[in-house]
Amino acid sequence: MFGIDFEPFFLSFKLAAITTLVLFVISLPFAWYLSQTRSKIKPFLESVTALPIVLPPSVLGFYLLVALSQNSPIGAFFENVFDVKLVFSFTGLVIASAFYSMPFMLQPLQGGFESLNKNMIEASYIAGKNKTQTLLYVALPNIKPALLTALIVTFAHTVGEFGVVLMVGGSIPGETKVASVAIYEMVEIMDYSMAHIYSAIMVTISFVVLLSVYIFNRRYQKKIGIH
Repeated sequence: MFGIDFEPFFLSFKLAAITTLVLFVISLPFAWYLSQTRSKIKPFLESVTALPIVLPPSVLGFYLLVALSQNSPIGAFFENVFDVKLVFSFTGLVIASAFYSMPFMLQPLQGGFESLNKNMIEASYIAGKNKTQTLLYVALPNIKPALLTALIVTFAHTVGEFGVVLMVGGSIPGETKVASVAIYEMVEIMDYSMAHIYSAIMVTISFVVLLSVYIFNRRYQKKIGIH
């Protein structure tokens, strides 16, 4: 269709799906901890996890490239033990994307947990539920808008990322050449017509994702009587 190679889009969606799943598993207990703790290190932890929002992607990508390279302890360990190279590989892209997209999963979840009625949480503990049960069966079902926002925005943000994936993964067809990298290469060779098509697809996907979040949140607010 119009000579479009859909493999970069497939890789982007695959990367986004895996990254979103990994971040959900990691961020859920961490967000719950941050929402409940009064520790003095809370601002420090929040600042560290929010760094990808303000850091230039090239800066984060550079440090991840150094950290995951074969010359680093982490990169050497994975290569020697698991025979997996983290740089210029899909596995490396997942790790880099998890770092880059973490705030977009963590912050909505934390905000959702912090907005919960404290009496509901205390009642759960009084009823004999432990912290894990309270998180899964009481807190999580009551932050549906925040949960949906975290999942969808994380997915969409990962699909659209460029600087970090280019630094860590390069552009290997079928392995690390995601849609954003493909667009960059088209512009480099002045294939603007194809770049327009790829970019239009990305814009459409991003718009539909955001529209879905806003529509769901609006309907949910009406359902519970918030105007």
